[in-house]
Amino acid sequence: MFINIKLADTWHIDCCVKILQNSDLGKAYFNDYEKAKYMLTYAVEQKVVYVEVDEDEKCTGFVYYMQKGVFGSYPYLHIIAVKEEYRGFGIGKQLMKYFEENASEYASTKLFLTVDDFNPRAKKLYESLGYHCVGELTKKKKKGIYCYLMMKRRE
Repeated sequence: MFINIKLADTWHIDCCVKILQNSDLGKAYFNDYEKAKYMLTYAVEQKVVYVEVDEDEKCTGFVYYMQKGVFGSYPYLHIIAVKEEYRGFGIGKQLMKYFEENASEYASTKLFLTVDDFNPRAKKLYESLGYHCVGELTKKKKKGIYCYLMMKRRE
């Protein structure tokens, strides 16, 4: 499958919101369309959202990360989501690879992300890519949901 990842622009926002809202993460945290759109609009304006587009330039997934999101020093993956009908084709892995290769203006030795307990498939993907759990966030983001902090150390 052809993979084309590029910086998101304002015309990608609605598609990204729809993709997000149709994911487990979106259903748990971003069910209000206007709030999700506001958050992603801000992120796109900050130039921290990258989209994967197909041959017709239609958005099939996106990644949103912060270069110095952890301790003001290390890259942090905030959101990754793939359109439902495109899941299982390696787009998520390619978006993760893009994050890992581009999230830092310098060669960061550590990369971070969080994953919720209701998303074991994502946790398994991150573990297969070399991330390991370094802690549980006991202050729940939402009642009944536990969150795990994961890190990947680069040599």
